[in-house]
Amino acid sequence: MPVVGDLRVLLRLRDFRRLLAVRLLSQSADGVYQVALATYVVFSPEKQTSAAAIASAMAVLLLPYSLVGPFAGVLLDRWPRRQVFLYGNLLRAVLACATALLILGSTPDWLFYASALCVTAVNRFVLAGLSAALPRVVDADRLVLANSLSPTAGTLAATAGGGLAFAVRLVGPDSDAVVVLLGAVLYLCSALAALRIPRTLLGPGPGQVKQHLRTALSSTAKGLAAGVRHLAEPERRSAARALGAMMLMRFCYGALLVMVLMLCRYAWSDREADGLALLGLALAASGAGFFAAAVLTPVTAGRFGPLGWITVCAGAAAILEPALGLSFAPVPILIASFVLGLITQGAKIATDTVVQSSVDDAFRGRIFSVYDVLFNVAFVGAAGVAALVLPPDGRSTPLVLAVAVLYAAIAAGTARPDNTVSPGNAKK
Repeated sequence: MPVVGDLRVLLRLRDFRRLLAVRLLSQSADGVYQVALATYVVFSPEKQTSAAAIASAMAVLLLPYSLVGPFAGVLLDRWPRRQVFLYGNLLRAVLACATALLILGSTPDWLFYASALCVTAVNRFVLAGLSAALPRVVDADRLVLANSLSPTAGTLAATAGGGLAFAVRLVGPDSDAVVVLLGAVLYLCSALAALRIPRTLLGPGPGQVKQHLRTALSSTAKGLAAGVRHLAEPERRSAARALGAMMLMRFCYGALLVMVLMLCRYAWSDREADGLALLGLALAASGAGFFAAAVLTPVTAGRFGPLGWITVCAGAAAILEPALGLSFAPVPILIASFVLGLITQGAKIATDTVVQSSVDDAFRGRIFSVYDVLFNVAFVGAAGVAALVLPPDGRSTPLVLAVAVLYAAIAAGTARPDNTVSPGNAKK
């Protein structure tokens, strides 16, 4: 119950509530938009989807983040973050409307992917900015709790948005464009919510803001090198270890997600609508796991330490993932979706806390952008590996066992004691 009391105090903070509203609206729009893309690419009746096709789509949509991400970090350390939320969401609303028109016009796949890429590329600025701005609206003592509530609430909002998209999509086969337009409306609402936050509140500080875009872009390489050197300092080693562990856990999650997609499409159903409904249940179970992580992590991270909680999560996954996944049956896989949602989100909350507690405010934008790049490269790499391993129906014992071994390796790598990070030492 002390967690509930602290949560009430946190929600009384006006600026935290306003930043949370921006996150919830933005990520609910992300959930709507991403499900719209996934159902259009994977579950359209006229498309014969394979693991390789899924991997190719992920590569088209996610790999360019490796180029966008570093620029996002440097600019986030110079631009007012409130303005990033405002203009970024306005731009995504316009681009989402363009994507809806492309769906209605039956345009070539490359043009559709280009439009979708533009929407999701802007997402890197918004998500990295939300994480970098969080320490500006809460005190250091409640940073772990804020990291439990805010990103997890955003993930739940994305899950809810995805569920809404599933419901609209199941109404009829021609509703993909309607779902995308719904996402555009939510992006617009997020932009309007950002206007309630004072322009300079979210940082960066006046000393870091550079007015000339050309100067900011020309200093990208130098700024990234400084960020990497900052992360390599002895007192930042915990952040580096946490980021490495989270990247590998993201790899595991990506490989298993492709497997579940193929199982839903081919192994568990004969109709696209049935497969889509099963995928919706799997995502709902994972969302419930995210919520459980938000409740448990403030207590468990306080007891074990952030890196210790990552170790517990990875160790539990190493045992439970093969125990539930090797059946390749719907009910055990749905249970595994809940477990992996809890484990992955719990580890992410701990990683966010380690990074925010160890990294100075002037470097947070860059570090969180690198964080996002690692996430997406790992996810696409996992999809590529899954494409090579998975059979057409998605049942692959070697993949399940290999992921379990990787989880065990993550647990071993983070098990060493580390006392360099304390949430109370976070810098605003």
